[in-house]
Amino acid sequence: MDESGKWFAIVNPVAGSGRGLTDWPQISKLLRDHGIVPEYAFTERKYHAIELAVEAVNRGFRKIVVVGGDGTIHEVVNGLFIQKTVPTTDVLLSVIAVGTGNDWIRMFGIPRKYSEAIRAIVEGHSFLQDVGVLSYYQANYKQTRYMANVAGVGFDAFVNRKYNHLKEEGRRGKWLYLWSTLKAVLRYSSTGVKVYVDDDLVVNDLVYSATIGIGRYNGGGMLQTPDAVADDGLFDLTVIRRMSRLAVLLRFKVLFNGKIYKLRKTSLNRGRRIRIESSPEIAVEVDGEALGYSPFEFGIIDRAVRVVVAERFLRGTEKKEEKPNILKNRK
Repeated sequence: MDESGKWFAIVNPVAGSGRGLTDWPQISKLLRDHGIVPEYAFTERKYHAIELAVEAVNRGFRKIVVVGGDGTIHEVVNGLFIQKTVPTTDVLLSVIAVGTGNDWIRMFGIPRKYSEAIRAIVEGHSFLQDVGVLSYYQANYKQTRYMANVAGVGFDAFVNRKYNHLKEEGRRGKWLYLWSTLKAVLRYSSTGVKVYVDDDLVVNDLVYSATIGIGRYNGGGMLQTPDAVADDGLFDLTVIRRMSRLAVLLRFKVLFNGKIYKLRKTSLNRGRRIRIESSPEIAVEVDGEALGYSPFEFGIIDRAVRVVVAERFLRGTEKKEEKPNILKNRK
């Protein structure tokens, strides 16, 4: 049966402290009111959204709506690359955000309000975004994962693990990430890191954090790659060298206000390939999901996933200028 003109909804019932489940009747009614009657399935476990995305594409669906948060988007994008039925660009991906951080939608101007997010789906403005592919190590075995938004190494990954641990304990609330960050500031220490961008050694120093972005937002609104462009074929790499705990606390607001490059110990590089080595090993998180440990290799896949975006986002991209591969590298 040809399902290519129909929508398939992948709903994460635990996203946003359970809003995926409690708000689904309201969301599905709004979809029907706008002429969209999707077949749908609820995720039942971690990585289930990957399986559901593969199954949907294999059954002929070419339009998928994610009702969830950044982690659900991450899994669905990975599912699009696992399936081999059609090119990834043949599938249209849209998002109705019910998560906590919702960083991916911030990049593309998708509103949090359900009715407005559905209006964007109906309007049908689409955009081909880049996707990153990352290799890392878990239990001494090399693993591969695709990223749709932002990856964090070092401090960022330390915070993410604290945050996910609290969620696994059943804690809920927007304060969790801030609390995890403050705890991490008191406990995390910089690590000796080498960073290569397109085979050039750009960092060989004690590093507090490194953020690799296709998108601009991570950590519930942080702007650690504030100038990233999602279809320029380049990663934005922000590295913060060793900082004292007091300095981190005093300058904490620059993580949110887009002025991170005003920090003296911050550098920005751009490139298609990034390799990160460290001693001792350090962790990585991708799209808010805790993965494995260094060494890491990142590669870009140009314009690999077609996503629904807000019209105002497209108007903004028309004004973007081509950027140099390396913008800043401040010691």
